[in-house]
Amino acid sequence: MTAMKPDVTEAPESVDLTCETLIIGAGAGGLVAALAAQEARQSVLVIEADPVPQGSTALSAGLIPAAGTMAQAAAGIEDTAAQFADDIQAKADGENEQALVDRLAQASGPVIDWLTDAFGLPFSVVTNFDYPGHSQRRMHGLPTRSGAELIDRLRATCEAAGIDIVCERRAHRLYLENGRISGVAVTRPDGGVETIGCDKLVLACNGFGGNRDLVHQLMPEIENGLWFGHDGNRGEALLWGREIGADLRQLNAYQGHGNVAHPHGILITWAVIMEGGVQVNCEGQRFWNETKGYSEAARAVLAQPNSEAYAIFDGRIAGIARQFEDFKQAEAAGAIKTSETLDGLAAEFGLPAAPFLETMQAIPTDGADAFGRIFNGPGLHAPFFGVRVTGALFHTQGGLRTGEAARVYRTDGTMFPNLFACGGAACGVSGSRDSGYLSGNGLLSAVVLGKLAGETPVN
Repeated sequence: MTAMKPDVTEAPESVDLTCETLIIGAGAGGLVAALAAQEARQSVLVIEADPVPQGSTALSAGLIPAAGTMAQAAAGIEDTAAQFADDIQAKADGENEQALVDRLAQASGPVIDWLTDAFGLPFSVVTNFDYPGHSQRRMHGLPTRSGAELIDRLRATCEAAGIDIVCERRAHRLYLENGRISGVAVTRPDGGVETIGCDKLVLACNGFGGNRDLVHQLMPEIENGLWFGHDGNRGEALLWGREIGADLRQLNAYQGHGNVAHPHGILITWAVIMEGGVQVNCEGQRFWNETKGYSEAARAVLAQPNSEAYAIFDGRIAGIARQFEDFKQAEAAGAIKTSETLDGLAAEFGLPAAPFLETMQAIPTDGADAFGRIFNGPGLHAPFFGVRVTGALFHTQGGLRTGEAARVYRTDGTMFPNLFACGGAACGVSGSRDSGYLSGNGLLSAVVLGKLAGETPVN
């Protein structure tokens, strides 16, 4: 598909087709917005640049944090939106706009219950380990615990509902008239251009992690990390926002991950760390408190020799990790090594045995270590497992500031009457840097803001 620079112009005298609600992007946010818009009896069209909807959602673990859900109640978990909001703000050192945090936390549970009740998506709560920063177990996922299953189920649900999803159409031009968005122009694979008019536009086209120039400008500390997001995330929402005077916030915030199997490029669940595993560098030494979070782990790992590390865990932890499809794929690909002894595991990776053994023997069985990490589990026992990993950029967290119903703000504090944003196109709740990312923030912003944007009446 021919790449065209995003721009903003006045609308042409006529367009090729029209709809009430136009959604750019068929990731989790866009498809949830489509389901909500159709339920609100709006005519809906979703356009997607890829041949098949996948995007960043398919690359994720597919887990959505939510408070007060039916699934939590069934698992005996007591949780509230207020507690969830406190956790979000605590992870981000209070840097988020409180109104946005409250909006996402309060709507999170109802969105998961709606997807379960109205469309039969079988969400359940991850109950056998804790994610860093969450005071309750509130990560909801589908049976395979994979983003691929989430996006496939959402796409199939939209198709069954008769929602039009037109793929291989990349929006490159925004039409703006008298402060209102009136439509877009899209590019076909053959380079031809089609024009679409709309009464309401939802930007669900994610962030700008695939735009290396913008990453260099706005988050240079991660520009050398593996790009693990979707290449289609080129920053159209940000670039259009700059042109039309939208309020852009937290553009240096992002989600990293310091546990991507290298060179296989497969995400290794952070459960291997939270259940008692550790990371060592190529010198066989630990280098930080791994429980701070997987987002800030990216920079910690990239700062090590060769920009890599080794996640070390055991058979008990591997059994927990196998609920994730990605982990099973990593095992099948030979990325995960195992040995009955720590000496043998060191040999598998070419680690110096003496410092590696000293490092592992220094891990306390109960209490804090030199990095301030508290251990209180059963410890690591044979068989031992390990995987070589690197740090990666997953997706950006800054974007268009949204208010009630996910409507986009202008820089003067007013709102565009018919422009909405969700997911990576919108400013999330991860503060101003990678360490503010609370597990699941990306999909939280996608599905909650998508639902709010989709159900809002056309005016």
